[in-house]
Amino acid sequence: MPMPQWLADGLARLLQKAPGPSRLPAEVAFAEIPAVTEEITVPTRHGELCATSYSPPGGAAGRGVYVNFHGGGFVMRHPEQDDPLCRFIAHHAQVTVLNVDYIPSPQSRFPGPVEQAYDVVAWAASAQRPWEGARVAVGGQSAGGALAAGAARLALERGAPHIDVQVLMYPALDLTIPSARKWSPGQEKFLVRMGPVFNKAYCPNVALRHDRLASPAGASDSEDLTGIAPALIVSAEKDILRDEAARYAARLRDAGALIDHVDLAGVGHAFNMLGAQREVVLPVYQRIAESVRRAQQV
Repeated sequence: MPMPQWLADGLARLLQKAPGPSRLPAEVAFAEIPAVTEEITVPTRHGELCATSYSPPGGAAGRGVYVNFHGGGFVMRHPEQDDPLCRFIAHHAQVTVLNVDYIPSPQSRFPGPVEQAYDVVAWAASAQRPWEGARVAVGGQSAGGALAAGAARLALERGAPHIDVQVLMYPALDLTIPSARKWSPGQEKFLVRMGPVFNKAYCPNVALRHDRLASPAGASDSEDLTGIAPALIVSAEKDILRDEAARYAARLRDAGALIDHVDLAGVGHAFNMLGAQREVVLPVYQRIAESVRRAQQV
């Protein structure tokens, strides 16, 4: 039986009121990495968004920018959970990082969050910013990875802004398949239970879930992606979103737009925030920072 809209929206709003993520262990919090942060606002067609900027060592001038979108099933609102990753990228890739607090669902349904993501990236690419707007990267985790992929797709279709690299960590890239059908033995079941809530709140119109901005790894989207921003994709063995990440990686490889697909054994969704050890998290963060640094070299 389909989940009623009122129930999905109600549960989504309750999740938004829940406390933020627990404090991460020091070994994966990267609190030892210095960061100069500033709260800023960014205009979009859906209103002003709050974001935290992380300045790189030496300041923003002459350096690129990385726009980050947090996860949370398109409904939760805890950008602070990405603080360790933002610190790491700013310091090691030598870029300004914008950690964006976008308007989630049900307050903003599909395609609203994708449009917000694109608008932030376009704003960040302006020559009027304190960083080098011509050098822009975008990335996100889970739902945030989907928004980053959507922003990159809109940039391809509209011819601007130029995006140097997109980083998609365990992204949600196919809403056409129910969460329960994505599960395989040995994988976690958290998203199997929560998927119906997330999908219903984010994109209640089932037909719209076939849109290329909602399901770029779905069977309905077969457009040529030649020219899209090169991607680094990270997936996890125990995550039910693994297969769609692999399908999208293959599609980008065919388009000549895949930097690498890092598929991690023995861990699950949001591994970097849910108990993975430093020896698992650190190489992934290093690979991300390396990809951003190389893509933005002048």
